Amino acid sequence: MVIKLFLRSIVTPDDVVHRSDDRELPRVLPLAHAPLVQGLPRNPNPNPSTPPYPGARCLSVLVAHRPPVAVPEGGERAPGDEGHGFRCLAISAEALVLERGGSLLKRKRPARIDIPAAEAFAAAPAGSDGLGEVEAESARFSVYCKRGKRRLEMEDRHRAALDLRDDPQMAFFAIFDGHGGKKAAEFASENIGELIVEEVEKRGGESYSEIEEAVKIGYLKTDKEFLKAEESGGTCCVTALLRKGNLVISNAGDCRAVLSRAGKAEALTSDHRPSRADEKDRIENLGGYVDCYRGIWRVQGSLAVSRGIGDSSLKQWVIPEPETRTLKITPEFEFLILASDGLWDTVSNQEAVDIARPLCMENDKSPLLSACKVLANLSASRGSRMISVS
Repeated sequence: MVIKLFLRSIVTPDDVVHRSDDRELPRVLPLAHAPLVQGLPRNPNPNPSTPPYPGARCLSVLVAHRPPVAVPEGGERAPGDEGHGFRCLAISAEALVLERGGSLLKRKRPARIDIPAAEAFAAAPAGSDGLGEVEAESARFSVYCKRGKRRLEMEDRHRAALDLRDDPQMAFFAIFDGHGGKKAAEFASENIGELIVEEVEKRGGESYSEIEEAVKIGYLKTDKEFLKAEESGGTCCVTALLRKGNLVISNAGDCRAVLSRAGKAEALTSDHRPSRADEKDRIENLGGYVDCYRGIWRVQGSLAVSRGIGDSSLKQWVIPEPETRTLKITPEFEFLILASDGLWDTVSNQEAVDIARPLCMENDKSPLLSACKVLANLSASRGSRMISVS
């Protein structure tokens, strides 16, 4: 299962920085000005001891300020075993980064597009469980779903919110990879963004430490409130908060954020898996154990991630505390991918970008839907059992 978001920022003539060679380059703005959304996959397992798992789920959000650039290969094989396919989300405002005198991507688009303020933390539908194939598109997003016979429920969710608190420089994006049911991912997607923003505003959010503490409290509160409902299951998540020119990336679990910085990929998060040495030590110091079954390391012989929202039966060891990193957005930031582990099972990082980029840039009629269909069908042809692209 996969959800992908592909966001591209809008840059106007007023948002330009000058270089010494007199060329004008767009200043990368917080992605509240941005959106094109669609998805990309990740690379096959580089670890031969861990077998490929065709059922792993994946969500991704790609935020592009300039032409997409390859994301690096690497990372462990998805450890989960709940998913059965691929879901992809594409949202677009038909925005394009422009230079004076022409498009950086050689495609004509208006230099400015007015994007209506999005309802706070509104999310696209998870998709239809009853139909084998669904497609839909609008000016801002496209959806393509292809469900296999074995998948009964979509457990993944995403969130995208622009112009938060009527601030055009503030936006929030998140991916939630549920396991053991959809309840935790659903709850987190509906609450974590608002809780984080409330905490940021409460603290003023002027320093990196204040912002990172606010995000941490937002995660912890979300987990606490979900546990009160006494629901089963849990969810991994990765979130991106854009505020005052800063990019705040956080994760709990094995959802991952990868940044393309001037063409070089940079992982902004580290997967929380019980195979990670520090996570294994933490669990064992708390009286738990980690073991490996069929190449997959698990907490208490059960869960293949070591952090996340929910998972009440394992709460002593599977904690909701995120790791957070804050960066100042600069012109060399080209795009950001937020993804869970499943999309990359059958398509490498570079291959996905190579496939999606020309489709997005050269097909004027339905660029997002076309790219989503191609990636979904490619993933299906290689073994994914559910493909939903939106």
